[in-house]
Amino acid sequence: MNRIEFTIVTAIILFVAFAMGWFAHWVIHRFTRVTQADLGELERMAQALHEAEEMRDQAITYVNHREDELKRELTQTQAELRAAMDGLREARYETDLLQRQLAERDAS
Repeated sequence: MNRIEFTIVTAIILFVAFAMGWFAHWVIHRFTRVTQADLGELERMAQALHEAEEMRDQAITYVNHREDELKRELTQTQAELRAAMDGLREARYETDLLQRQLAERDAS
């Protein structure tokens, strides 16, 4: 095989390799191409995801606000309970004191 034949065979091999690569690229591109319908569906899904995230954020904000409100109410209720218990304790002490005074008065 002389130099010209070697060059021609190499050129043919390179051309066939190029043609096969181009064909493989075309086939892959043909099967993986994204259609407008797919893009529209992806856009709708992205919009739905965005709305769901906004709703989640609003729900988290509401839950945090409600939790703070309930904590305040619980603290206030506990303070009222302590005040009522203190008042009851005072009333019992005063009742006991008055009963002792009445018992002393009746005894004398």
